[in-house]
Amino acid sequence: MKLGLLRPRDDLSEQDDPWWNRHEKAHGFVVRADTEQQAREIVHQNAGDENRTSAPTDAPWLDSKYSTCKLLLPDIGMEGVIVRDYFSA
Repeated sequence: MKLGLLRPRDDLSEQDDPWWNRHEKAHGFVVRADTEQQAREIVHQNAGDENRTSAPTDAPWLDSKYSTCKLLLPDIGMEGVIVRDYFSA
């Protein structure tokens, strides 16, 4: 299995961005999966309010228009933090 790094796309317009209001939403995941589709489905099942039907889509983690997924191989990449999901009031 590989690690999958999933993030919202950063080139979405506010009108087409399920994350435009940042509260109560997941902004990144690292998951273990064999394929990109499997990684996206795992994340979709563990999402926050970005999956609400009032957003432009109710499945942004399943759609490459709204999110990115990189499968990371163990020998590729630099040492460092993969995901830091930090919220400050």
